[in-house]
Amino acid sequence: MNTDIVSELSARFLPEAVITQPEDLIAYSYDGTPILQQLPRAVVLVTSREEVATLLTLAAKYRTPVVTRGSGTGLSGGSVPVEGSIVLCTARMNHILELDTDNLTIMVEPGVINNEVAMRADSVGLFYPPDPGSMKVSTIGGNVSENSGGLRGLKYGVTRDYVMGLEVVLATGETFFTGNKCVKDVAGYSLKDIFIGSEGTLGVVTKILLKLIPKPAARKTLLAVYERMDEAASTVSAIIAAKIIPCTMEFLDRTTIRCIENYSKVGLPLDCEAILLMESDGHPAAVDEEAQRMEQIAREHGARSVSLAKDIEEGTRLMTARRMAIPAMARVAPTTILEDATVPRSKLPEMVRFVQKTAEKYNLTVGTFGHFGDGNLHPTFLANERNPGEIHRVHEAVTEIFSYAVELGGTISGEHGIGLTKKSFLPSAIGEINVRILRELKRVLDPQGILNPGKIFDRQFSAGAAAARSAMN
Repeated sequence: MNTDIVSELSARFLPEAVITQPEDLIAYSYDGTPILQQLPRAVVLVTSREEVATLLTLAAKYRTPVVTRGSGTGLSGGSVPVEGSIVLCTARMNHILELDTDNLTIMVEPGVINNEVAMRADSVGLFYPPDPGSMKVSTIGGNVSENSGGLRGLKYGVTRDYVMGLEVVLATGETFFTGNKCVKDVAGYSLKDIFIGSEGTLGVVTKILLKLIPKPAARKTLLAVYERMDEAASTVSAIIAAKIIPCTMEFLDRTTIRCIENYSKVGLPLDCEAILLMESDGHPAAVDEEAQRMEQIAREHGARSVSLAKDIEEGTRLMTARRMAIPAMARVAPTTILEDATVPRSKLPEMVRFVQKTAEKYNLTVGTFGHFGDGNLHPTFLANERNPGEIHRVHEAVTEIFSYAVELGGTISGEHGIGLTKKSFLPSAIGEINVRILRELKRVLDPQGILNPGKIFDRQFSAGAAAARSAMN
């Protein structure tokens, strides 16, 4: 690794903004994905678009890989450094720049935490719906890079549905803004959509213009308890088939329920196979009618009991407990391998049964939970990375689960992204032509291949190869 770039970074940035000591780099050597870890060459804590442009210009000059990072909560290895890379950390770019109540928008820097946006919107009677489980710690920049979903995705959609504009710094150091506050705009290609979900492989986002909506007037939360998991899955399909689109429809199996209850003590039943947490929001009369209809359908499809949260506070506690699924399960085993497969909602019963049978086949402990309203499951394997045989069995089980999800017309990721962990599955999931187009797009926007290389797909053109081609030309 050429140390000249580190010398230049140290000369151009404040001393406290450039981290090079190995013991200090450890905190930036991994993200929320288990097992994966790699020390970067250095970390730069940027505070402005100009600093991002400076860093990328130097990286292009020295052909040094750059990995952009927010809070590091990703679950597919997207922000894990590559060898010899510079980590560009946006955590200090954490300002809310504008709240426009006339146009229902908010402009933020990438390091702003998701929940801060939601709370700022709420303070003026507005609503920012995307709510990943990590909403209290994950950054908006990371949400955009992964196109994050959340518990409210069924009714309100994902991050992409709320991004109206982006300021982006390209690998060359050039900066541009794409999008605006207009509700309708079809002038040219939608460039902002190329960068949403691109996992930092095409550019670095430095400003985000988000859409806000009016805050729902009422909300009701239901808890349905089941003796069989596939009855819960069938309930979800039936509710959607009845043309009811609740705000939230979350599924937890027995393993997940026990982990959450042991962790949070919110009073979840421990003598059942599954529960559904369902939430309706909107106009009070519509919410009452929708909640009653969902309760009826749940009982018709085998629910042992259906209870209504007595107030918004109790409903919030139940949903908060659901958000604790990952940390609750992480307490049970040394290694928690959280996966992310999505299928058409009508295929949920089949997918749930397949996950169970696959875990039994490989003698593994799995807890399954997820956003059943939009078909997004999170099979979570409780294992020990110090047991290579067990980790190999997990990999075999995950391979079968992804293959079956695709067979059912689904996909290998609903909200976690591809990163390092899923890139081998991508060609079979989307097809070779799609992968080729993605590679060509990457090549156009990042010709030296320095932006988060090796993520989404393997590197086919290294910085060294690009230099060699340039010399030959």
